[in-house]
Amino acid sequence: MAQVWSNPVRLVIKALLLALAISHLYFALAGYPGPYELRGYHVGAGLGLVFLVTTWRGDRAEHPSIVNIILAVAVLITALYPAINLDYVQQRFQYVDPLSDWDLIAGTALVILVLEGTRRTLGLALPVTALGFIVFALTATSASYNLILEQLFLTTDGIFGIPVAVSATFMVLFIIFGAMVERMGVGKLFMDFAIALTGRQAGGPAKVACITSGLFGSVSGSAVANVMTTGAFSIPLMKRIGFKPSFAASVEAVSSTGGQIMPPIMGAAAFVMAEYLGVSYLTVAALAIVPAVLYYVAVFASIHFEAKRMNVGSVPQDQLMPLGKVLVESGHMFIPLAVIVGVLLMGYSAPFAALCGIASVLPTAFLRKTTRHYVTLENTLQSLENGARNALPIVAATACAGIVVGVINVSGIGLSFSNFVISAANDTLIVALLLSMVAGIILGMGMPTTPAYIVQVALMVPALVTLGVQVEAAHLFVFYFAILSAITPPVAMAVYAANALAGASIWEASIKAVKLGATGFIIPFLFVYEPAILLQGDPVYAAFVIAQAVLGVIVLASALHGYLLTELTRWQKAVLLLATFGLIYPDWRASLPALALVALVIVRQRAARPVSEGVT
Repeated sequence: MAQVWSNPVRLVIKALLLALAISHLYFALAGYPGPYELRGYHVGAGLGLVFLVTTWRGDRAEHPSIVNIILAVAVLITALYPAINLDYVQQRFQYVDPLSDWDLIAGTALVILVLEGTRRTLGLALPVTALGFIVFALTATSASYNLILEQLFLTTDGIFGIPVAVSATFMVLFIIFGAMVERMGVGKLFMDFAIALTGRQAGGPAKVACITSGLFGSVSGSAVANVMTTGAFSIPLMKRIGFKPSFAASVEAVSSTGGQIMPPIMGAAAFVMAEYLGVSYLTVAALAIVPAVLYYVAVFASIHFEAKRMNVGSVPQDQLMPLGKVLVESGHMFIPLAVIVGVLLMGYSAPFAALCGIASVLPTAFLRKTTRHYVTLENTLQSLENGARNALPIVAATACAGIVVGVINVSGIGLSFSNFVISAANDTLIVALLLSMVAGIILGMGMPTTPAYIVQVALMVPALVTLGVQVEAAHLFVFYFAILSAITPPVAMAVYAANALAGASIWEASIKAVKLGATGFIIPFLFVYEPAILLQGDPVYAAFVIAQAVLGVIVLASALHGYLLTELTRWQKAVLLLATFGLIYPDWRASLPALALVALVIVRQRAARPVSEGVT
């Protein structure tokens, strides 16, 4: 810490990051300014810091160059241009009055700076996609450059659109919350809690990774960050007790990826979804809860069957902790999460809930001696700084995604693409869903979940709704596949991150990740055709459908990993795969034969199992 305070450049950057975090906390407490002021400040300050903390190559900068300082000032000025000239922007007739020379200069500069800032934080995929849409609109539609620039720069339907609005109000607060609870020992709590629950079971470390990554991923909202945080502990432990490096990497990658669909906090894109749907965030969390549980039930079952098949044991005795001891020593650190959920249930907004959660972190950590040592001024400032730093990629992603959405809307590309999907699908829903799945995975391979989801909302959701899909299910469908791209080869970023810790073959780990997360590719189709999975409709019928689905995903996990009570033969795998489709399809005419097939396999396995073998 002394080194930071003795370095003037680092001190200034640290102060600016703290100012970004504190200013957003102040806005949430005192009230938000107008759209252009808030969003302009969010984009300008966020991207300005991107230029100060990164080099041209996107690496972390020790000292910002003169060029980067100029770019930081330029992006702040151009992003605040509409707010500074607010009367002019509000009084002009949009798409009628011509742009002034200053409009053209400032708007063009901001678009270029957004693209460059996004490239530095997220790589080439998203800015190249945005640039591609601009070029396509200019060459293949009737939209002029001035029209596109006006949409992107002087309206709230482009760079300053809904994605940036959600980033400035919802996301940044939850990112700060995640950074604070991490610094206050919640990561250790999640790990100890998972070990206490599952450490003694077969394949205990892998089950620990499943639970820990689900809990931690729900807070962090980033699959890659989650892998690097929890995987540093779980992957070596999985390898030590006998799991292959490729399986250890796949467990961590799949479990971390699922955190983005797990309430109560989920990933950043869930806040954007709430805004698009015009519902509360709690409503989105309620829609997502059953699909998320199905996902993790399948992953947990897969780990169990693989552990039994490989005869892999539990967590070493010296690392086990009684659940009671964990809850007594650190269980109070669940309180901030409970505060957020409680405030949301009381009907307050998500920003206010996040603010209450943040306010509860330090007092909660101070409650017990085991966590009291985390409550220091240095730790608090560091958590605010980390929160602001973690928010910078989100600022860039949402601003750049706003470019894509703005171009799609003003040029008519979205309507044309929806008509193409409907035409290519020949009005057949399953074909449209498959096209949407492929598009979502391809888009998500090159960019984070949030911008991938935003682009799909503009391109795919209208077509799905036109073909009869409920709007909530359509949004969740594209959301899922934007997330699952993190474990889908050839560009499976979560698997790459896990593989760096496991030292496995990247292709082998990717294939195992797809097999482990196979249920995630089925669940979206399930809730499109059966809204009861989203807790819609008759509660009794919904309970029946959910129970069947739980059994179906367990049977699928068994078939894919070749173990039920004992190792499965080929014909038993085939029978269980067939039974899976009967179980997840909510019709008793399919369910009864499927149950009979499962019973047949169980009977045959029990008959073939040696009497000396214990209960599985």
